[in-house]
Amino acid sequence: MRAIKTLAASALLALAGAGAGTVAQADEPSKLFVSVTSADDHTQFMSMVLANQSMRQGQEIRVLLCGPAATMATEDFEGATMQPADRNAQQLMMNLLNNGATVETCAIFLPNTDYTEADLLDGITPADPEEVGAYMADPNVRFFSN
Repeated sequence: MRAIKTLAASALLALAGAGAGTVAQADEPSKLFVSVTSADDHTQFMSMVLANQSMRQGQEIRVLLCGPAATMATEDFEGATMQPADRNAQQLMMNLLNNGATVETCAIFLPNTDYTEADLLDGITPADPEEVGAYMADPNVRFFSN
């Protein structure tokens, strides 16, 4: 348990900008595709912590929210506030969006729920599968999924 708390604290310090970042080398992937499907608060939060840290390291970030995680894109999100950040996963996701990341819901989220595009937070759109597939085929893209 102590190791988990130490890891979380380290990640949050990095998120807060406490550490000096390095930019990816030209021959390394420069984009990160983050796919989040989990309903678990800790998983959602840590995914957003790592995506924010990757952005600080110079990565272009694209987030795809599917399944239970897609509610992060709506005002109905009820994610737990995590310590020591005193924020939830949606707040970290909005930081990504406000700093240039692309955040989308999977294409099947809206047609298979009671949500409409009007229910999505500003700046979040349904994904176009063809466009996402092309992005994923880019050799400069790393993948992170949970």
